Amino acid sequence: MSARTATGTRVFLLPDLGEGLSEAEIVEWKVAVGDVVTVDQSVVEVETAKAVVDVPCPYAGTVVALHGAAGETRPVGQPLITIAPADGGDEPAGYATYREEERAGSGNVLIGYGTGHGGTRRRRRPRLTLAPAPAAAPVAEPATGSAPVGTVGPSSAPRVPAGAGVAAPAPGVNTDGVVPPAVDGTSPTGGTAPLVISPIVRRLAREHGVDLGGLRGTGPGGVIRRSDVEAALATPPQRRTGDPGRPAAVAAPAPAAHVGLAPADASDVVIPLTGIRRVIADKLSRSRREIPEVTIWVDADATALLATRAAINAATPDAPVSVLALLARICLSGLRRFPQLNAHVDTEGQRIVQSAGVHLGIAAQTDRGLLVPVLRDAQRLTTRELAAALAQTTADARAGTLPPARLTGGTFTLNNYGVFGVDGSTPIINHPEAALLGVGRIVDKPWVVDGQLAVRKVTQLSLTFDHRVCDGGVAGGFLRHVADCVEQPALLVANV
Repeated sequence: MSARTATGTRVFLLPDLGEGLSEAEIVEWKVAVGDVVTVDQSVVEVETAKAVVDVPCPYAGTVVALHGAAGETRPVGQPLITIAPADGGDEPAGYATYREEERAGSGNVLIGYGTGHGGTRRRRRPRLTLAPAPAAAPVAEPATGSAPVGTVGPSSAPRVPAGAGVAAPAPGVNTDGVVPPAVDGTSPTGGTAPLVISPIVRRLAREHGVDLGGLRGTGPGGVIRRSDVEAALATPPQRRTGDPGRPAAVAAPAPAAHVGLAPADASDVVIPLTGIRRVIADKLSRSRREIPEVTIWVDADATALLATRAAINAATPDAPVSVLALLARICLSGLRRFPQLNAHVDTEGQRIVQSAGVHLGIAAQTDRGLLVPVLRDAQRLTTRELAAALAQTTADARAGTLPPARLTGGTFTLNNYGVFGVDGSTPIINHPEAALLGVGRIVDKPWVVDGQLAVRKVTQLSLTFDHRVCDGGVAGGFLRHVADCVEQPALLVANV
C-alpha cells in the first residue's frame, strides 16, 4: 500500500494487518528521519487489538517523514512512512527489486499486503471531494490502483516538501500536505465544519453522542483525533468546550441504549472501550445475541488424572506434561466421538458446518486482556507435543508476540478458569464456535469411593454449547466422556 508523490518519494500506507482490523497503535519507531532503509526492513512496531506486529517497509531509500508518534493510533490505509529514492531517480532505490519480488511471489509479506499473485481485486473506495480552490499538485493514486482514503481536490494550501521530515504543516493541512475533509464533506477552510479525517473518530463520536463541532482538535491543523473524542467522553457534558471564542458545546442526545443512565461525574473513572477491550466486548456481545447457549456441568474425581500426570513426568522429567495438556487430549478424544460440537452455524447459508480438523482454542489471561490463541489441527499432536505447544503458545500470548492469524479460526475452546481459584462458571462461547469446556480448580473434597467416604481431588467441568448444533443428548454424552476420562485416564488409551 503506497502512494507516489510529485517529488518521486513513496508514501507507505499502514497495511491491513488481517482479520478485519481497522487501526493500529504505534508502539515504537525503529527508524528516524534521515535513516537509510532497505527493502523489507522493519521500520515500526505497532499494536493492534490482537497482537504486537513488526511492520516491514517494501521500499528502500531515505526516510523523509514519519507519520505519527509513539502512542498514536493510525487507521489502516493512512500514511505511515515516506521514503525518498537513495539515488535521486524517479523510482526509489530497491523499488524495482520489490516489484520483481511481488510478481514472483517472494513471500516477503505481512498479512494483507506485500507480494501479490495478480488475481485479487480491491474494492474501489468512493472519493471525497472538497470545494475547488486555486490549483496545486493533486494527491497521487496508490500503486494498487485504488482511490486513496479521503482523496481531495486542488487546494491552495502548500504541500510538505520532500525532506521536510515531521515539520509542522500549515493550518488546515495534515502531515501529508492534504487538506483534511470535514465530517460533512465541506471545505474546512470555508466554514465552521469540524476537521475530521478518520471514519473511526466520526463513528466513536456518533455512538457516544459527542458533538464534534464543540471539540478543539489537537492534530495537525486542528484535526480532531480519536484521543480528543475520548478526552471529551471523560469530561462532564457541561465542561466540554470548543474554541475559546465559541460557546460551550451542547452534547447530542444520548443513544437509546443509554437512556436512564446517570451521566459520568467528574470524579468517576471513565474507561473508553478501545483496543482489545472493544474487540472482547463486541465478540462476547455478538455471542450472546446470536447463540442460544446452554451450560451443563458435572463434578469429577481428578485424583487418578493427577497421579497419571505425576507418573508421566517422573518417567520423562525433561519433557513434562501439564494438566492442561491432558485435558486437551481428553477434549480431542471427546470431539472424535461427538463431532457435532466441533462446528459452527452458518446463518447466511442456513447450515451447520462440522470442521474436519480440531483447531483448539486455549483461553489465556494476559496483561492486554483475555486472548484465545489457537492450535490448528491439534488432533495431529501427541500429548507431549500438545504440552509443548500449549506452553509456548501461552507464553507468546502473554508476551504479545502472537500474529493475528494465531488468534482466530478456532473450532472449540478449552478454558481453565480454575487457575483463578474458582470452582465453576457458565462461560460464554467464543463466537462463532459451538462449544466451550470450562475447568474449575482441583481441590480436596469428600467423595464416596467403593461405598466409603474419602478425601479426593475434585474438579467441576462445565460445557457451554450452541443448542442449534445439537441437543442435550450429544452435549451430555460429550461431557460424561470427558468426566469419565478425568476419573479413569486409562480410557484415553482405549480411544487413541
